[in-house]
Parts: sequence; structure tokens; C-alpha cells
Amino acid sequence: MTNEQVLMEIREANLQYLMLAQSLIRADREQALFRLGISDETASLLALLTPAQVLKVASSNTLICRMRVDDDLVWALLTNHGKGTANDAVSRLHASILMAGRHQEAA
Repeated sequence: MTNEQVLMEIREANLQYLMLAQSLIRADREQALFRLGISDETASLLALLTPAQVLKVASSNTLICRMRVDDDLVWALLTNHGKGTANDAVSRLHASILMAGRHQEAA
């Protein structure tokens, strides 16, 4: 993959993220805050972006969203390495609870 292709992929990911974020915020703000892991202030800014501003922000050469799964425990719970499918629902619930706590820290 060339550098230009990488930049194009990043811009596309940014655009998709911004469009999804705006849609979620408009549909159910509280749910969007949780699912996106953003603060109320950030949600307000995203909701007010015009289409031209969305395109401008999306054209950045850096991803504007970030991974909320940044520790080994949450990754292990999400991927369920070495465990049967019986524990899958419990593992995913545990991971969601941990990530929800991080949402509260960000808010």
C-alpha cells in the first residue's frame, strides 16, 4: 500500500466516523456518548458541524477517532482467546462494563 493510499483510507475512515457520529448523536445523544466514548462537549461540536466542516475535518492525515480498547484485559475479553463460546456473552458484557467505566472517566 502506498503512502497516498494510506492517506486516502484514513480520510475515508474519518468521513465515515464523522457521519456515523452525527447520526448517532441526532438519534439518541446519551446512547451516542456511550457508544462513541465522547464527552457531551465533543458531541455538541460534532452535532453542529456543517457538511463542509465535516469534509474539512475528515481530510486530515491522522485518524480522528481512537481505540477505547487499550489494555490487555479488555482485548482478551473481546477476543475470548482460548475459551469456549459459552463464556462469550459474559466476556463481552465484562468488556462493555470496563469500557463504560472509561466513558465516564472521559466525560
